Amino acid sequence: SRAGLLLQEKRSSLLHVCFCSVFYLPPQEDTRGPEASLYSKTLATMDSMLQTLVRSAGTLGILELQNILQLLLPFTNFQLAVVQERALARIASLANFITIYPLPQLCPCFAQATVLRHQCSKTHRFTMLGRLVGHLSLCCTCKDKGTCNEAAEALHHLHTFILQQRSRWPWLHDTGQLQLQEGWQMRQPWQLSPTSYTSKIFLMFMKYLQPSDQADIIPMAIKSLRAPSACSISMAAYMVDVLVADPAFQPGQVPNIVWAIYRNLPSIKAVVALNSLDRALLVLLGKHPREVVSSLLQCSPTCTHVAMAMWKVMLSKPQAVEKVLQELLSMLMNQSLRKTSTSTKDNPRILSLAAAGTISKILLQPTFLREVEAIFPQLFLALLFQVSFTTELTLQEVHIFWRKYQQDLLTPIRSAVQSMRLLLCGMGFESQVLAIEAQGGWDALLSTQTHLMGVRIVAREMMKTPRPLRSTIFCHLAELLSVEDPTWEMIAMVFLVEMLGCTDLNEELNRALEIFPTYLQSQCLGMPSLVLRGILRLTETPDTARKTLVLLPYVMEQLQGADSDASAVALPVLSNMLQLLEGRMPSLTALALADKLQPLFNDESDTVRELSIRLFQKAMGLVVGAEKKKMKKEVWDSLLPLLFHLHDQDKRVAKASQEALCSAGRFLKWRQLVQLAETAQAFRINECLLARNRSRAKDYLHQSQPYLQSPQEPLRREAVRFIGEPRALGSLPLPGSLWPSTGPV
Repeated sequence: SRAGLLLQEKRSSLLHVCFCSVFYLPPQEDTRGPEASLYSKTLATMDSMLQTLVRSAGTLGILELQNILQLLLPFTNFQLAVVQERALARIASLANFITIYPLPQLCPCFAQATVLRHQCSKTHRFTMLGRLVGHLSLCCTCKDKGTCNEAAEALHHLHTFILQQRSRWPWLHDTGQLQLQEGWQMRQPWQLSPTSYTSKIFLMFMKYLQPSDQADIIPMAIKSLRAPSACSISMAAYMVDVLVADPAFQPGQVPNIVWAIYRNLPSIKAVVALNSLDRALLVLLGKHPREVVSSLLQCSPTCTHVAMAMWKVMLSKPQAVEKVLQELLSMLMNQSLRKTSTSTKDNPRILSLAAAGTISKILLQPTFLREVEAIFPQLFLALLFQVSFTTELTLQEVHIFWRKYQQDLLTPIRSAVQSMRLLLCGMGFESQVLAIEAQGGWDALLSTQTHLMGVRIVAREMMKTPRPLRSTIFCHLAELLSVEDPTWEMIAMVFLVEMLGCTDLNEELNRALEIFPTYLQSQCLGMPSLVLRGILRLTETPDTARKTLVLLPYVMEQLQGADSDASAVALPVLSNMLQLLEGRMPSLTALALADKLQPLFNDESDTVRELSIRLFQKAMGLVVGAEKKKMKKEVWDSLLPLLFHLHDQDKRVAKASQEALCSAGRFLKWRQLVQLAETAQAFRINECLLARNRSRAKDYLHQSQPYLQSPQEPLRREAVRFIGEPRALGSLPLPGSLWPSTGPV
C-alpha cells in the first residue's frame, strides 16, 4: 500500500526505473548461494508489488493494470533474452493474478461481446488487449526457450481471463467446459514447430479481438518483419495476412498500416516478409482504394524510392492499376478546398500536387499505358487543371516539393507540365507536344500572366486529335462545368470555348448550351465575356448558329451589367441572333432591345458605344406592325443622345450616330431630320428637335444633364450648348464637374 501511495505522484517513472534495475541484472545461472536466493526474492517482491498496485487502485484497477503492462511491453522487444524473459514473466504473473483477483467488471463489449447502443466507461475498458496478444504471440517464436514458455504462460492466463469475463454475460453460449479445456491446451509442451503452434494460438484469440484491437497488432507485426529470427518473421507475416484479410477491417485503420509499411520497408529483407507486405497492400487496395492511395501520398508527397516500390506493388495487377489511377485522378481534381496548412493530411492541395508527381513517375512505366489510355481524357484535363492550380501555391506549399526537385531544377509547376508532356507522348501525341512547344505554349503555362494563352494553344493543338477523343474531352469538360468550381472553371471554359471551333462536334454542342446560362451570370472576372465569345463563334457558323437562339434572353441580360468587355461581345452576338429569328420574333426582340441599348450609348468603351448605336439602328429597321407604335417612344428618346455623339471623339461612334439619326428620321417619317443628319448639321438639329415638339423640353433637359459630366470635352460642350446656359461659357472645369469651360463654344 505504501508503494501504491508513492506511485500516486510518479508511479510510471519509478516503475520504469525499477524494471530497468531488476531486468538488467546478470542471468540467474551466473549467481550462486545467497545472491541466487536474493535474486528470486527480488522478482517475487516485484510481482507482489505490481499486484498490490492493482489492488490498491480500487475501481481504477483496470487502468492501473494496463499502465503497468504498457511499461512492461517495451522490454519484451529487448535483444537480451534474459530481459525479455523477466519482463514476460512479470506479465504472466499479472495475467495469472487477474484470473484470481476480482477486478471491476469489464464492459460487455470486451472480447467481441458486442452490445448495441451502449457507452463504455474508461475505467471498464481493456484497450490494450490487441497489443498484449500481438506481443505475446510474437514472443512465442523467440529462439530462447525460457522466453517462449513465459509468453505461452501469459497467453494461457490471458485466455482464461477472457473466458471468465465472457461467462458473466449469459447471452454468450461459449462458456462451457470445452472452452476451459481449450484454454488449458495452451500449456501443453511444444509438439509442433513454434510458428505453427503460435499460429493456432493466435487464431484462437482472433475471435475475441475487436477491430480496434486488431488495428493495434498490425503495425507491431509489420515492425517485427525486420526481426533476425526466421520464426518471428514467419509469424509476423502470418499475423499481417490474417488481420488484413479479416472482414471486420475498418477503413480508418488504413493510414497507420500504410505508414508502418513505408517506415519499415527499407529494413525488411526476408522474401516471406516482403511477400506478406505485397499481399497486404493489394488486399487493402482492393477493399479501401481511396484510403490506401491517400495514405501513401501523405507518407511521401514527392514519391521517394520507397514509395515508388509500394506503388509498383499496387500496380502489379491489372485490376489494381485501374483503381490506383482512378484514385490518383480523384486526388488531382480535389483542389477546391482552399486550405493553407502545410500538413499533407490537412491539405488536399498538397495531396493533389503529390498525385501529379506520382503520375509522372507511373507514366515512365510503359506496362501501364493501356490502363492510362482508358482514362486519358480525364487525366489529361486533370493535369491541365493541376498546372493552373500550381501557379497559386503558397511559398510554404512549394517548399515541401522544392527540397525534393531542386536537384533536378523542377519546380512544382514545371513538374506538373512535365507530367502533361509525358502523358501526351505516352499516348502517341508527340506531334502535338512539339507543336505546342513551337508556339511557346508550354512556357506560357508556367506564368500566371500568360497561363490562359498557354491553355488556348494546348486546346487548339488537341483539336487536331481524332474526333472520338475530341468528343470525349468536350463532353467531359461540359460535365465538369455542370458543377461550378472556382478552382478550375475558368481553365475548363477557355478550353471548351476553343473547342467550339471544331465543326464536327455539333452533336455534342447541346451539352455546352445547357451550361452557358449559368456562366453568363457568373461573378468570376472575365467569365461572361469568355462565354459570349464562344457563343459569337457559334452564331457565325451556319451549322450551329440557330441552336444559339435558346440563349437569347441570357445574352440580352448582359447589356444591363457594368462589364464593358461583356457588352462589347454581347452586342455582335445579338446582332447575329436578330438575323436568325423568324416570324414576329425579330420585331418583338428588337423592341425589347431598344431600351437596353440606349444606356450603352454613353459607355466608356468606344467599341460598346459604336456597336450599341449600330444595333439600335438595326432594331429600328426590324420593328413592324403593332410594335412600331411602342418603338416610336424609344426612337424619340434616342434622338438627343445620338445628336450629342455626332461630336464623339471616336470617329466611328460619330459616324454610327449620324447613320442612326438618318434611320430615326426615316422611322419617324421626318424628312427634315433625315436631310440634316445626312449633312451632319448638329446645330440645326438642336433647333429642329425643340421646334418639332416643345413638350419634350423637360425630357431633353433631363437627358442632357449626364453629358455635362462626360469625360469627353466635346460632349460636355454640346450639352451646355443645348441647355443654353450662359454661365457655362465662362470657364471649363475638370471632368466630372457640373459645367465645362474654355473659351467660346
